[in-house]
Amino acid sequence: MPIPPTIRSRASNAWEPSGDKAAANFEFNSAELRTLRALKTPAGIQRYLDDMPYHLAGTAWSPRMVLREKTAHCLEGAAFGAAALRVLGFLPLILDLEADQDTDHVLAIFKSRGHWGAVAKSNFTGCRYREPVYRTLRELALSYFNVYFNLRGERTLRRYSRPVNLARFDHLHWMTTEKNIWFIAEYLCEIPHRPLLKRGIEKDLTRVDLRTKQGELLGHRSK
Repeated sequence: MPIPPTIRSRASNAWEPSGDKAAANFEFNSAELRTLRALKTPAGIQRYLDDMPYHLAGTAWSPRMVLREKTAHCLEGAAFGAAALRVLGFLPLILDLEADQDTDHVLAIFKSRGHWGAVAKSNFTGCRYREPVYRTLRELALSYFNVYFNLRGERTLRRYSRPVNLARFDHLHWMTTEKNIWFIAEYLCEIPHRPLLKRGIEKDLTRVDLRTKQGELLGHRSK
């Protein structure tokens, strides 16, 4: 997740799909709604994100801007995923993965049949979609651990946040604004995160092997 300019430094079944297929337009126009509704499922949202290139610009575009530009990075992909999930009847939830000596990663998360899954945009192969098979958010976060590493091959994932319902930012028009949505990144930087690893485990971690690293960097974009 890009660092915003101003900051350099148990879930319930209520989070299942509501069955209300977004009667409101959430400020999207009719063409935008048709595109989002056509994605149909979380997996469809992921395919849409996978089909667009990952970009490295220091932007924080809203879902409307992502639809227009047809490119996104991690934060923008998570916000887009949350908005698309909302249109399909889910709550617009995101989760922040926090790393040491590395950048954070943001997921759009959803619940199906009592289990968690995720939609994500990433510059790394394995840090994207997760099927809804995880009983807890900790399980979901841990599923990213083995493929979450920096370019030195160090395994860097350490913490995860609670779910954030982006409806809290509706007054800022986070889905359709033409302005950057850095306020979401800033909020994620401010909220508490829970540790994934017990104390002392870090010193025994190995570096990622070459084959795994090559696989994860397939299609990786760098400046």
